[in-house]
Formats: sequence, C-alpha cells, structure tokens
Amino acid sequence: MIDFLKFKRIGAAFFIGMCLLFVSLYVYKQATRGYAFVYSIDFTGGTQVILRLSEHSTTEKVAAALERASFANAAVRAFSGNDFLVRVKEFDADVSTTALRMKESLEKEIPGVAVSIEQTETVGAGIGATMWWFCLQAVLICFLIMSLYILWRFRSLGFCLGAIGALLHDALVILTFCLLFDYEISTNIVVAILMILGYSINDTIIIFARIRENMATLRNVPIADIVNISINETLRRTLLTTFSTLLVVISLVLFGGEVLHSLAVALLVGFIFGTYSSIYVASPIMLLLSGDQQR
Repeated sequence: MIDFLKFKRIGAAFFIGMCLLFVSLYVYKQATRGYAFVYSIDFTGGTQVILRLSEHSTTEKVAAALERASFANAAVRAFSGNDFLVRVKEFDADVSTTALRMKESLEKEIPGVAVSIEQTETVGAGIGATMWWFCLQAVLICFLIMSLYILWRFRSLGFCLGAIGALLHDALVILTFCLLFDYEISTNIVVAILMILGYSINDTIIIFARIRENMATLRNVPIADIVNISINETLRRTLLTTFSTLLVVISLVLFGGEVLHSLAVALLVGFIFGTYSSIYVASPIMLLLSGDQQR
C-alpha cells in the first residue's frame, strides 16, 4: 500500500509555493508592463483577422509592417505554416474593411507577398465587458453549487472545505500557467477551468465517498490510515480515467489546430493537476479539519 499522506507536507509546500508564484507574477507583470493577464478580444473588444501569406515570414516582420501601416500595437501570432493571426483593438462594424486594409498594407510593405483573408471576427467593447462578467459569474456559481453539494452529501465542513481547497488549487494552476506563459484569457480558458473543476470534483467525491464508507466499517483504525487505504482502493480507477482522458486531450493539443490549442493545453495541465489535487490537497485538508470528529 502506498503511503500518500507521507508526502502531504510536500503537497502543502507546493500549494503555498504556487500561490506565492501567482501573486509574484501578477505583481511583477502589473508593475513592469501595466497589466498582468493578456485578455483576448472576447473580453477587451477589437478585431481579429487570420491572414495567409504566399511566402514564409516572421511575426516580427508582419507586426512591423502593420505598425508602419497605422495598425499600432497589433498582436501577431504565427501558426500552421504561413498563416498569421492578427488582433487589434480597433473596432469596425464592417470587419471586412479592416481586414482588407491589413491585406493591402502587408502586400505593400512586404514586396512580392500575396495575402489572402482566411477569417475575420470583431467584438465590441461593451459586449466584451458583458462577456467577462458572465464568465466570472459562471465560475463563481460553479464553486457555490459544488460546495453546497459536497456539504449536503457528506454533512461535514471538513469534507466541504477539502473539496473547495482542491477546486481553488485547480483554478489557480490554470491562471498561474496563463500568467507564466502569457496565454490569453479567452472564453476557451474559462471553458477549460469549468471542465477541470467538474472533472476534479468528481474524482474528489469518489475518494471522499470511499473514505466515509471505510470510516463506518474500520472503526478501530486511525483516520489517517483510513484515508490512505481509501486513496489506494480508488487509485486504479483514478489512473485509468485520467489516462483515457489525457489521450483525448493530447490528440487535441497535437491535431486540434490554433482555434482549440489554448483550450487543449489548459485541459492538459488542469487534468494532471486536478488528479493530483484530489489526493494531495482535498484529502489532507479534510483530514486536518475533520480528524477524529468524524469517527
């Protein structure tokens, strides 16, 4: 039998360290560049265009050409060969006009290159602000409903706070990842967070249910041993579920394309740490807060 609780202090140190990393990154980036998170046009508003160049180029060359053509501070990302995703804060109800200006500018500034418009999208600033508020509400409501469900099912504040701790850990992992690598906070990231919370709470409930069952039958066994026994009894199911899920997510990362890339990467990170949090965050917190009160 694996003694998982033997490493609970390492798990606690990792959780605290990640919290400190998140705060440090947030403060540092806010102080040095004026903003911490990079938000997509889903939340800030603006125009997004995907352009295909006939010849190979670099993001720096494309960004410089757009800046010379009055598209200041354009965010350019290269993907799929000669395709470039360009985002600007400029909003135009007729997005095709903005896209056409970009096309003509690049063809003028980069001689010999033909540019085609593959996709256009525009979001107003008001709609972006509304979308941000709706996404925040969705995450908060998800936390509230899951917390109430755990409290109702297990009738224990220790179990409830253990599950909440694991959920906070999982959400913080994704946000720290976005801060560290400057991943855009988009609706895809919000969807990934909600999916990871659902996945993680399911794994936590399975472990907690087995702990409660074993507490009723193993009445003379120390509760720390019961937690270890319960985690070991559900470990096979946890690993098989995680493995099969990761196969799908890895396929999305490799073959999902640019549109699904941020969602797939966030899910990959979240599923790995969601499995970890059920064992090394939720269970130790529950054990710390409950102790022999549940016997």
